[in-house]
Amino acid sequence: MDKLLVVNLFVLVLCSVGRVNSSAYDKIVTHSRIRARKEGPNVCALQQVMGSSKKYFSTCRNWHKGSICGKKAVVLYECCPGYMKIEGMKGCPAAAPIDDVYGTLGLVKATVTQQYINESQLRGDIEGPTSVTLFAPSNDAWDLLDPNEKLKLAENENQELYNTLLFHTVNQRLVTKDMKNGLVVPTMSEDHNLYINHYGNGVVTVNCARIIYGNQVATNGAVHVIDRVIRPVSGKIKDILEENENLSSFTTAASAADLLDKLGEAGHYTLFVPTDEAFDKLPSGYLERIIENNAVITALVKYHLLNSVQCAEAIMAGSVYETEEGSSIEIGCDGDFLTVNGIKMVLKKDIVTSNGVIHLIDQVLFPDSAKEITELMGESQSYFRDYFSEMDFASAMRPNLEYTLLAPLNGVFTEEVSSIAKSELKLLLENHILKVKVSLSELYTGQQLETLSGKFLRAFIYRTAVCLENACMVRGSKEGKNGALHLVGSLVKTSDKTLYKVLKDEGQFKIFLSLMETAGLYDMLKEEGAYTIFAPTDDAFKELTSEDLTLLKSDVTALKNILLYHISNGIFISGGLERGVTNMLKTMQGLNLPVKFVNNSVNVNSVDVPDTDLMATNGVVHVVKNVLYPPGLPVGREDLWVLLQKLIKYIKIKFVSGYSYSEIQSIASSKKIKIVYDDVKSTEVKYKEVVKAEPSLTKITRYVEKDPTISKVVRVIDRQPINKVTRVISGTGAGRKVSEGLTGEFGLLVLSLVEH
Repeated sequence: MDKLLVVNLFVLVLCSVGRVNSSAYDKIVTHSRIRARKEGPNVCALQQVMGSSKKYFSTCRNWHKGSICGKKAVVLYECCPGYMKIEGMKGCPAAAPIDDVYGTLGLVKATVTQQYINESQLRGDIEGPTSVTLFAPSNDAWDLLDPNEKLKLAENENQELYNTLLFHTVNQRLVTKDMKNGLVVPTMSEDHNLYINHYGNGVVTVNCARIIYGNQVATNGAVHVIDRVIRPVSGKIKDILEENENLSSFTTAASAADLLDKLGEAGHYTLFVPTDEAFDKLPSGYLERIIENNAVITALVKYHLLNSVQCAEAIMAGSVYETEEGSSIEIGCDGDFLTVNGIKMVLKKDIVTSNGVIHLIDQVLFPDSAKEITELMGESQSYFRDYFSEMDFASAMRPNLEYTLLAPLNGVFTEEVSSIAKSELKLLLENHILKVKVSLSELYTGQQLETLSGKFLRAFIYRTAVCLENACMVRGSKEGKNGALHLVGSLVKTSDKTLYKVLKDEGQFKIFLSLMETAGLYDMLKEEGAYTIFAPTDDAFKELTSEDLTLLKSDVTALKNILLYHISNGIFISGGLERGVTNMLKTMQGLNLPVKFVNNSVNVNSVDVPDTDLMATNGVVHVVKNVLYPPGLPVGREDLWVLLQKLIKYIKIKFVSGYSYSEIQSIASSKKIKIVYDDVKSTEVKYKEVVKAEPSLTKITRYVEKDPTISKVVRVIDRQPINKVTRVISGTGAGRKVSEGLTGEFGLLVLSLVEH
């Protein structure tokens, strides 16, 4: 156990070294030194891509994957920069001798650069009383030069070679900790700068050339070995676009989006530029059409632009970057190829400018915001996409309006669904097209959204889910130029039936409905509202005799307590339940009902729910095959206790002599009546409706100075007997007289409005 703890702590320290105050390059070298600690002092562990000479001080991510840019990498052990071996001794115990810049080139094996410095007469310039930093191309870097370029270097008595080497030299000592990201330093070549980028993965680039061996300190400066010969930078991104005839289509698009001038200003940008051939692959006239839509052309151009410099050599694995458009792209690598969103599309990389870098690509990148919503559907929604095309839903969608698609995943389209008659399936799928664009953040509980079929879907917002009717969203929502796409895990079911009608038409809830009627709860199933009912089937009562049912109905208080424990205020569908926890639903009985979603099924009070989400206009029904009872709630009557033991067997019910259930006298719901008068501001009367006894009559009369109209509302009011009361209400332009009269203990309210 102690050894395991030590190892874990060591790994934590190893991958947290970055917290100390040093550069990313220095941290990565420190990591490499720690990894190679068993090889002796001052040894660094590097990764070399198999089949190439490329070596890296690698990150934890690459080290543990054992690969660079998706290619297998082998581990090499070499002396860390500034150290060397001693024969017969382990590791690299000796500090390398310090020499001037010219002599140091031999120590770091940049012998070709050393030779060219001699030939170009630059040696005298860097050996004088000065401090310089030389970014020395490796021997392999010189070999990569085109033969014609090498010939040009020898022209004018090596003057070109002299200028090239001078461009690699800075008139001050710089080590990697001084090389901040975005640093610009003047070279010893007149009017030319070097553009340095220092990345979080430890890579340092100079005009996008990677430092492969850094920080070799010399008596008169420092030497850093780089992986390519770098060229002077002239102009900004805008200049490259305007000067290159093969980039005219993108230049036109950037101008139409009012972004071309921005690309001519100071900054740190990466631009992926599709060539004209890339635009030629698009449908005929496409560019001309979208140029007329400023929002679309701006989104498209911005999707190709990053507000940071990403040189190809700094990419060691796929990473996500936010574009100027707002969405993200993934820049990665596959061997020597740079990839965008996983695709090898980069034709030419690392065209360095004074305000960033350009990569030429052979495809146009499209953000979701520049696509039609039908183009947003991916392979996981291909069945819905095919039905959408086959049933020609697009023809019913007006071109200048916005819509929302609720695209079911392929797994939803089972054999049973596929066997539905085409006309019926079309009606069903029309409910997956909303006549308005709506994002997830705009949805709220109680919202109703019209579908292409004319039906309205209700929105339900839960802790971990957003649902429309029974269908809940899954990850993958997108927004296009003419609408939004949301993925759903089931087909949307709508209903024009009340809870009462759903239960009655199912045919398996006769006893439950009979008990609800006896308990005085029948009407709530028919009225407006929002309820969740866990409805026991007739099979749940199969152990009871007719005498048992009569006994159960005889105690209305007990019956109400039991029935209302099956009902919750609010609509809770199965997809809205949070996974991995117990969801507590407060019942109308007052106690909480524990509901879980386990192994793709719902259980309540540890009882399975075989069928869920029977949608109704005023709620939802979940089917249970057991009567539910609150755990821990005792029974005070022995005959009822015996009955409930026959009825409910999944829990033990306690008997406590003399215990009585809480009296639930009424089910109250707060509603509003809105009375609208012509040319008079509407008035709202708020009241509570209560069912409790035989009604008597209450009459309210209102007088308003208008032509007579009558509105009548009948509700039952819970009140004590009172005498007649007259109340006068005054308002602008109208005198209103209200008189109330109540007789008997409870009264039936009749609201009559007479305007004069």
